[in-house]
This record gives sequence, structure tokens and C-alpha cells, in this order.
Amino acid sequence: MPDAPYPPIADYAMIGCTRSAALISREGSIDWLCWPRFDSSSIFARILDYQKGGYFSIRPTGDFKTTRRYIENTNVLETTFETLSGTVRLIDLMPVMREEEKRRRLTPFRQILRRIEGISGEVPIEVQFSPRPGYAQTPADLAQRGDCICCEQLPIVMNLRSDLRFEIEGPDASLRFTTKKGERHDFALGFDDHMPAVFPHIGDEASAEIERTAAFWHKWSSQLSYEGKYHDEVLRSALVLKLLTYAPSGAIVAAPTTSLPEKIGGIRNWDYRYCWLRDASFTVAALDDCGFTTEGGAFVHWILYATRLTHPRLQILYDVFGEPRIREKTLKFEGYRGSAPVRAGNGARNQLQLDVYGEVLGAVEEHLEKEEHPEFSRDVKTLLVRLADRIAKKWPEPDNGIWEKRAERAHHVHGKVMAWVALDCALRLVEKKFIPGDRVDAWRRTKEEIRRVVMEQGFNEKLQSFVSIFGSDELDSSLLYISRVGFLEPDDPRMLGTIEAIRKRLGRDDLLYRYEMRTDDGLPPGEGAFLTCSFWLVEALALGGRLPEARELFEKLLKRCNDVGLYSEEIDVESGNLLGNFPQALTHIGMMNAALCLDMKISGRSQRKAGVR
Repeated sequence: MPDAPYPPIADYAMIGCTRSAALISREGSIDWLCWPRFDSSSIFARILDYQKGGYFSIRPTGDFKTTRRYIENTNVLETTFETLSGTVRLIDLMPVMREEEKRRRLTPFRQILRRIEGISGEVPIEVQFSPRPGYAQTPADLAQRGDCICCEQLPIVMNLRSDLRFEIEGPDASLRFTTKKGERHDFALGFDDHMPAVFPHIGDEASAEIERTAAFWHKWSSQLSYEGKYHDEVLRSALVLKLLTYAPSGAIVAAPTTSLPEKIGGIRNWDYRYCWLRDASFTVAALDDCGFTTEGGAFVHWILYATRLTHPRLQILYDVFGEPRIREKTLKFEGYRGSAPVRAGNGARNQLQLDVYGEVLGAVEEHLEKEEHPEFSRDVKTLLVRLADRIAKKWPEPDNGIWEKRAERAHHVHGKVMAWVALDCALRLVEKKFIPGDRVDAWRRTKEEIRRVVMEQGFNEKLQSFVSIFGSDELDSSLLYISRVGFLEPDDPRMLGTIEAIRKRLGRDDLLYRYEMRTDDGLPPGEGAFLTCSFWLVEALALGGRLPEARELFEKLLKRCNDVGLYSEEIDVESGNLLGNFPQALTHIGMMNAALCLDMKISGRSQRKAGVR
């Protein structure tokens, strides 16, 4: 398959309903949608297989220019198509309702609304509806029923309603029409996984739905407490995180997609539609410090629930309901621009990553600082104590590391530091009388032992830098995180030396690779720069007293998002093209935390984040 049909990853924008999400191209095509949950099988997957993945497109028939934006302070997408004969606007959204509203109103289980409006002149429009449910494994069966195109593949039922009539040909439905200035047409796709199905809304019902959804997002955005220089960018990232939140449980998925490649044509293609514990403390800090304490608190409660299912052992990832059994399989798609395999599920779930214990305990402590009257149940207190005990026992073991290498385990310095953080947090939870202090002496001795071993075996005197693995001379960008967890003062010469070494060996201008690939990580080499690492570098520089450098770097990174403010997981250092799953929660979290850190240093306020002392 030639590269040409596949749009760049940056060409996509996201809409969602805090339960599922869709990716829409600059040409008005929904090329990715999983219903009813983020990790359900796909309805449209053209982003992963241009020929058979399925899509839902609304676009002018001839040449056009595109501009797009999110309507201010919302996740409602507005795409404007300008042609020689006129201009039209396409509005895309998923209606968002609170649970109490759902009990009062009859509505499809899931729904997408699409409205095309004539702005000037006359514009010929073509619409193509090509659903391919179940990861495109069985053909769609379409039928015309009144003003609906119905697609039934029990137990799921989809209904596409419009005021215009489609022509059905096999598994596809299409139509052509001309939109004049002042005219509008609605297309509403509803999904139910039970009978009887509810028809989606068009006409006046659709207008009310659009207004309700815009009002929901405006109200939610008004909670933002950050008023610094980067207000708009921080709010957009917060809106992305809200879209990636599974509202019924509070879990936040790493990305809405699977298998967008870290290298075009490579095999480093993973399913990110799950919740990683390693993102926990980053997420809670970003949301809580920006005023979104409800979401931060919900995520902490989800973490505590999910970890109870496997405690005292922690998996690195769970599904949105905390289910730990997530099996990895290969799907029959060719992959984005031929990048196979395409995976569903994630086999990294059983890896040992020592850092997750520090991140879970750090997230709990972070959120407790925002609670007015925090209180733990006896079960939660027992859980936290057992987590601290487990890391005190497991820390000497080799692990797979933060980057989920599929090779033999090793003694990763970042994991050891985060084990230290876990015990550091546990000791403070005891001091604040949140958990019992029976184990304080043992935890304190173990914490001191971890620090001694890390300083002896994790710091390379020749490089004047911490290293990736005990006794090695390889570097890892996760070492930048040491700046913000209190293991060393951020301006300690050993920390500053680490920053310089990482920039020299892993840096390409404002970008950083995750780690050196001189040793086998279990996969063929080759990937893009990891955007979150660059935002960690901004924080490390700012905390280390190098504020002008941090601001300059941050300003460059702000230009790495796409035209509607979305960041991917990685980026190609040569072309600047976005790579990896998209949009990536961890990148947006990194951007928010970097902005907050810069604002703190510029204003001269003290650092408040848990773990930074």
C-alpha cells in the first residue's frame, strides 16, 4: 500500500463523550471509532487499514482548503471547507450527558452528531458511510428503514439518521447533494448494544443536543484555576484528559488508539486504550493543580480500586474498570502505512515495573493535599501499608523498566529511585496519621539503603551522570524525573550533570529520545523522540535554576502539537511528523506539569507537588 492515502497522524482531531472517542481527519472523515468503550472493537478503522477498516466521511466533492478549530473551551470540533464555489462548515461532536440526565431522557447509548452548514455560495457535498464493526471481521449489513440507515450485527445496532436519503450498495451507503448559504443538514449516528434501539437525534433535537454539549464543556472548563501565560494550551490539554477519562470509573486511558507506530513500517505498535498506573502521579498532579479536583480524586479512587484486585502485586496497566486480564492478540489489519502488526490488548501487563509503587503512593499523597477532610477506610489503609511493604521487599530485584522493554530484566535506576519515592511517601502518610506507623523503622532503613545503593551503583563518575542501569554507561531520559521527587536537590551538581549528559547523548534540539538502544531491548531498533521526555527536561531545567533555558525549550515544544493543540506520543526528529498513539495523555500531562512548574518558578511560589521537597 503506498503512503499517499494515509493522512499524517497530525491531520486528526478527537471528539468524545468521556466513554469513547473518535478521530476525524482534516478531510472530514471519521477514520477511528470504538464503541461502546475505548477498548471495544472498532466501528471505523481506516486509520489502520485504508482499504477495509471502514469510515464515515462528509466532504466537498472537489478541491478545497481546510481550517479547523475546537469551539472555544469545548471539545466540539468545527471544520471549515473553502472551495471555489463557496464555503461550508462541518460541526462534529459526541453528546455528553451526566448520569442523572440519562435517567430523564431517552437517548441512544452512544451517539455522534455531524452538521454541515452552508456559509457562502454553493458547495457540492459527498457523504460516505462505510461501517466495519468488530475490527472489520464481518461485512456490515445495511438496510433502509424510514429515514434511517440501520446496521444490525447483534448484539449491536447502529442507526444513521438524516433529512437526506442515502443510496445503499452492499455494506456501504452514500449520497451527494449541494449545500447553499444558510442551509444545514444533520447526520446522527446512534449505537445501542441492546434492543429496542433508540433513534439518534436530528433537526431541532440535534440543535438542543449541540447546545447542551457545548454548555457542558463550557461549565467544565470554567473550573480551570491556572491563570498563567499558557492558559489556552493548559486548558486544551485538560480537555484532552477529560476526553480520555472513562467517566463511570474515573480511569484515564493512555490514548484512544491502538498500534499507531513509533516508526513507520516498524513493529513497535502497541494498544494504549488502557490505564497505566505509571501515569497516575503525573495525572493527579496536573488535574489537581489546575482546579480539576473531581477528576483527580476520581482517578485516585479508581487506582485504589484497581490495585485492590491484584494487591499487594501491582500490574502496570488495567482496563477502565480495573480488570487486570488484558490479553494481547494480533488483528487482521495492514497497519498505518503498512506498520504491522496491529494489536489489541497489551502483553506488558505482567511486567515488573518497580516505579508503579512510587507513582501510586505519590498520587494518593498528591490528592490528599487537596482534600479538605481526607479519610481512609481500614481496607485502604491496609492496602497502602501492604504496597509499601511489597516495594520494601521487591526493590532489590531487576525489573523491566518504565519503557516496557521486552528483554531480560535489569536494575533500572529510575525504578530504584521510584521505590525510594514509594517509601518516602509512605513515611509522610504515617507522619500525617493517614496510615499506621508500625513499619516506620523498617521502611526508613530500607529507604536509606536504596539511596546508598543508587548513589554507589547508579551514578557514573566518568560521565558525571546517573545512568539507565546499575554499572552501565547508558543514559535514559526518565532520569530527569529525579529532579522533581526529592531524591536529590534539583540544582545538585550530579543532577545538573545528568541533564547535560542526557541532552548531549539523547537530545536533538528540543527533542529527546527515551533511552540509548545500544543493548537489546527485545525489539528491532528504531523509534521517534518521546515528547513527554522533553517536557520533563523543561521541569528539570526550571527546578535546577535554569529558567531562561526552560522557557525557551517550552516555547519550542508548544509548536510541536497539531493545528488543534493535540500531541502524539512521539515525533520523527527529521521530518517533525507525529508518531505513535494519538492523542497521548502522558504528553499532555507533561505539558501541563511543565507549564505549572514554569509558572511556579516565575512567580517565586514554592513547589507544592507531592514528592518534591
